[in-house]
Amino acid sequence: MRISVQSTPFDYGAECSRFGQGGRDVGAVVTFLGVVRDDSGSLARMEIEHYPGMTEKAITAIAEEAKARWKLADILVIHRHGALEPGEAIMMVATAARHRVAAFEAAEFLMDYLKSRAPFWKKEIGADGADWVAAKDDDETALKRW
Repeated sequence: MRISVQSTPFDYGAECSRFGQGGRDVGAVVTFLGVVRDDSGSLARMEIEHYPGMTEKAITAIAEEAKARWKLADILVIHRHGALEPGEAIMMVATAARHRVAAFEAAEFLMDYLKSRAPFWKKEIGADGADWVAAKDDDETALKRW
């Protein structure tokens, strides 16, 4: 299991290739890439803040829960912080399991957690100023299914 909270970009293809190696008992690998999107058409950048140590600890705890709940062989979570422009990779989740259902469900669980509960604070900077990103009802609803 690897959890990385970092300011530097990552190579999604390389991470996917590295993650999928080995494991003779692994029958499914699921990956997800989250990208900064510009819903308003005027986003210059998104600034993501976190508390080092606390964030990694919180993500590790939820990843360990996912690993036990779905009997995962491996988990990778990368989440960036700092200033990110539209189109840049913001995070990735990868799960490996014996069967595809477990890999898919665990990946969705982790993504729902990262979107709703991981201790990150996001501010959108645009032509009209800056606004903190508020929690969305859809994200809270998605998390309730787990």
